[in-house]
Amino acid sequence: MSTSVHEQAERLLVQAAQDDPRRFAELYDLHFERVYAYVARRVPNRAEAEDLTSDVFRQALEHLPRFEWRGIPFAAWLFRIASNAIRDRRQRAAAEAGSPVPGEPSVDPDTGLEEVERHALLFRTVAGLPDDQRRVVMMRFVEEKSIREIARTIGRSEGAVKQLQFRALQSLRARMSESNV
Repeated sequence: MSTSVHEQAERLLVQAAQDDPRRFAELYDLHFERVYAYVARRVPNRAEAEDLTSDVFRQALEHLPRFEWRGIPFAAWLFRIASNAIRDRRQRAAAEAGSPVPGEPSVDPDTGLEEVERHALLFRTVAGLPDDQRRVVMMRFVEEKSIREIARTIGRSEGAVKQLQFRALQSLRARMSESNV
């Protein structure tokens, strides 16, 4: 399967930032809104969301030399950093309060790699969707936007967005089941 133009462009941006950290600003500009939206939906207040988003990009820049391209969108790496930062903040707050972290599942180390591989396959599969379908899936399930918000953003009717989402999910189910995942 050939890589998409978007994936190639993103890969070049990542490589440029690895070679010259000043180029990280381009990746920051490209992904800031999505990462902030992801964090803001998961934390109780704006100031905390801003702090965590800043921390995500600080960590990303710090660890960028070790980032390896594996065909997964760079945003997925940022969302993983964000998820970990949110979890760490909740754990620290719970430890300070002397209470368990609500909603934190116990992690079985044997399933961790399997889950990562499954997510990697899912991201590659999403990347292979037609542009409109991929955009709707990312906005709906990664950015957690409503159908109405997506319709306004992409200039389509809510019905058209629902149809794009339906087709994308059908395609994803078929492709994932072909891969026995």
